[in-house]
Amino acid sequence: MAVNGVSCVSKVLTLDTMNPNVRRVEYAVRGPIVQRAVQIERELREGVKKPFTEVIKANIGDAHAMGQKPITFFRQVLALCSYPDLLEDNKFPEDAKKRARRILDACGGHSIGAYSASQGIECIRQDVARYIERRDGGIPSSPDNIYLSTGASDAIVTILKLLVCGEGRDRTGVMISIPQYPLYSAALADLAAVQISYYLDEENCWSLNVEELRRALKEAKQYCKPRVLCIINPGNPTGQVQSRQCIEDVIRFAKEEHLFLMADEVYQDNVYADGCKFHSFKKVLFEMGPEFSSTVEMASFHSTSKCYMGECGFRGGYMEVINMDPQVKAQLTKLVSVRLCPPVPGQALLELVVNPPQPDEPSYSTFMKERTAVLAALGEKARLTEETFNSVPGITCNPVQGAMYTFPCISLPQKAIDKAKEEGLIPDMFYCMKLLEEEGICLVPGSGFGQKEGTFHFRMTILPPTEKLKVVLQKIRDFHLRFTQEFS
Repeated sequence: MAVNGVSCVSKVLTLDTMNPNVRRVEYAVRGPIVQRAVQIERELREGVKKPFTEVIKANIGDAHAMGQKPITFFRQVLALCSYPDLLEDNKFPEDAKKRARRILDACGGHSIGAYSASQGIECIRQDVARYIERRDGGIPSSPDNIYLSTGASDAIVTILKLLVCGEGRDRTGVMISIPQYPLYSAALADLAAVQISYYLDEENCWSLNVEELRRALKEAKQYCKPRVLCIINPGNPTGQVQSRQCIEDVIRFAKEEHLFLMADEVYQDNVYADGCKFHSFKKVLFEMGPEFSSTVEMASFHSTSKCYMGECGFRGGYMEVINMDPQVKAQLTKLVSVRLCPPVPGQALLELVVNPPQPDEPSYSTFMKERTAVLAALGEKARLTEETFNSVPGITCNPVQGAMYTFPCISLPQKAIDKAKEEGLIPDMFYCMKLLEEEGICLVPGSGFGQKEGTFHFRMTILPPTEKLKVVLQKIRDFHLRFTQEFS
């Protein structure tokens, strides 16, 4: 085709010719509402008058962006690794220098700018294995089963890639909780896998019921081949902490139904509620005896982005694989080698998480003081958030037992639901968008995580500093009462 004598060639890549799986990917945590929040920030900088002076992004678990201070020891060692000349500086404690030298000695050319082995630096994998052994009361862990990764997300997607196969009714089905962290639904869409939704029990503090797993599995067997069960513990976005009995029940179910278990445990240090305790799936699996520990296939995941560290930008993480077929494991090693290696600064940070200062080292007291303060503040903010939301008519909030989010249920008037439909919006998206425009608070609507039909929620992080969090909670309270009155 020619226009004015100039040949017009259509684009090679268009919405019609691109990978259709990518078009199906959705990721609510950074979706339309966040894009609008960025626009509003720009408008504020340009002098546009708003009923608020700043946008508070409570949509994502980005601790340092919310004002959390880095752990001193971690940053000292990373500074030494990044600029080794500082090793001669007497301002840095000897234990920090010792860690830095060990990391640099394991790097090509003694530089964290060099590629590492694709599975990760060997001495760091050894320390990860020792960390897991300490955490799990001495249950053995092999560095050969440890794969360092670009955050936990990268490892999760990698394992899903290995698991997805088949066509039609033989296509791999992956069981994920609803509400869920949108990484899972996005990855499944990208891989053209079948999502099998099982619902957490909101009436019982978002607990996991094995009978619900059986229901979801039975239905799914009619249209796919269920092969994978994903668990997030502590939960995101729901903040629940699984009991040991629940974990045992899940492991038995996985064995009975011949499912590969994926245990997302990135919030394992974030447990606040009395009576709650983190139990790793691996520990429970091995304590259940050889019938389970020698047969159930599993991958567990951890990250430097959450817990007390909050070092999201370094993209450090690991996975441990259990009972994986040796030939498949060789394929996994091949797959990760395509990406060359995880970021080496992230690997260095992970080394410090799994090998922190010890009681006889100079940095220990400061490290423990900072770690304890972060976790104590999060626990206090979890209680404050629950209490405040439950004092608002029309908002119901389960205890934030762990992680760093709350997922309250909001009651919306029918007129608001009708108005949202008029505007082509899901009702809780309409609610959150209006909250953003009127109060400058950025939350994620519950529909982005999945929820039972006819219920509405939002996810909010508890990460803002306590005084700012109180402001956020008050603004949401005022808005909800005003919104309810407007549409009643």
